Amino acid sequence: MDWGDFIQHGLMRWLHILAGVMWIGLLYYFNFVQVAALKAAQADNTAAGISKHVAPRALLFFRWGAVVTWLAGAGLLGGHFLDAFLFLNRGFVGIGVGAWLGTIMLFNVWVLIWPNQKKILGMVQASDEEKAKARRVAFLASRTNTMLSIPMLFFMSASSALHFAFFPG
Repeated sequence: MDWGDFIQHGLMRWLHILAGVMWIGLLYYFNFVQVAALKAAQADNTAAGISKHVAPRALLFFRWGAVVTWLAGAGLLGGHFLDAFLFLNRGFVGIGVGAWLGTIMLFNVWVLIWPNQKKILGMVQASDEEKAKARRVAFLASRTNTMLSIPMLFFMSASSALHFAFFPG
């Protein structure tokens, strides 16, 4: 194996996996831990610590984890990027489906979740009505990403040679 292969298949794979763990881990944290914790913290008037210190930092790692995961995945595909994304080669259909799910999730993070979270957290001026709408949009996009993460993870792992039996040629 030469250095180019090592970087593309070794380091890129680990970067993709580690960034993906960060991204999906934070996605699950937001949906299964923080939403309920913030509701309870607001009830006893202690939410400032979460909304001022925890959420902005977690959202920073969340959104950049999404970008690094996507870019490292694209790097792993290398010259087969279009084969996967455009389903040009039957051997890349599984990873192509996973890549499309990840792309939709990345879009949701940067276009729906992050701009609305800035309103919710007071980083951007918004009226109470705008904040209420922002909460709903961010909530639905985040829950959508949680649901999409399950098949995305399946297709990501099923595309490896070890699990390729699920997609007979």
